Amino acid sequence: MIEALNPRARVLLVGLLAALLAAPLFADRYLMSVLILIFYFAYVGQAWNLMMGFAGQLSLGHALYVGLGGYVSALLWLKLEIGPWLGVFAAVAVAAAVGAAIGWLGFRFGIAGVYFALLTIAFAEFTRIGFDHIDYAGAAGGLFLRVEETGQWWNLRGGTLMFYYLALALAVGALALTAWLARTRIGYQWLAVREDEEAARALGIDVFRAKMAAVLISSGLTAVGGVFTAFYSNNLFPSRVFDINRSIEIVLAPIVGGLGTVFGPVVGAFILTPLGEVLTALTDRLGINAPGVKAAFYGLALMVIIVLRPAGVWPWLARVLRLTEHRR
Repeated sequence: MIEALNPRARVLLVGLLAALLAAPLFADRYLMSVLILIFYFAYVGQAWNLMMGFAGQLSLGHALYVGLGGYVSALLWLKLEIGPWLGVFAAVAVAAAVGAAIGWLGFRFGIAGVYFALLTIAFAEFTRIGFDHIDYAGAAGGLFLRVEETGQWWNLRGGTLMFYYLALALAVGALALTAWLARTRIGYQWLAVREDEEAARALGIDVFRAKMAAVLISSGLTAVGGVFTAFYSNNLFPSRVFDINRSIEIVLAPIVGGLGTVFGPVVGAFILTPLGEVLTALTDRLGINAPGVKAAFYGLALMVIIVLRPAGVWPWLARVLRLTEHRR
């Protein structure tokens, strides 16, 4: 946790934040777009990390909440001209309600582990099929947002600079929220449930309530990421935004960085996103256009990282660089 960082680590953390705040002064448009992706995956990875890393509830359908957040806010903007700063509350409410339904079905009927993960995938796929056949949601052709209001920040209509600082604020805010929740009563209850659900119940912890809280917070936070990606990309396609590949992208950063740690999703995002960009540039430079080559290289790189650092990169990095206080 943040309080475990030693003074030198805290100075480095402040220096990194200052460098990221000043990055637009010297970074080109491409580098800023890569950093925006890093911040985005750090944010949604942190949201998933709360549910799996801290509460121990495996979800492989988190793209559901990204898609719901994006579609709700986009439709409110297109149909009722309600801006995203207000639409985000509706997006969070809808995603949290769906998350509550999934959680209630799973936890009330004792569905856990991989079976709960399959339940989340099923809901995401069911929603994808539904949005593929709803005309007012854009159907299979997709939903396109108006872009003529460029410069109106109150409608999330702006350039790369605006989205850069917004993505950075989301990533920093999610990190701070996770660090705070980890020290609260519910955070300790999550850890107890994750380690031994029966023992937690014997200690008087309301296991159902603790797990539902994790689902509600995680789904709501993820929906905010959906609002961001909808207005950043200016389009939504059900076959892409609800796809299981999007869910896998969300979970990779926390797993690689360090599951159940505050800084794990951030470190994982800083590793995986540049790695994907490097592999894309490398395959283009070598003239390799075979389908699946980038995915194969990416998968091999992930396997190497996971085999070498099964607990995640952040715990190893903190130990090597001596970033945490030594405790007996």
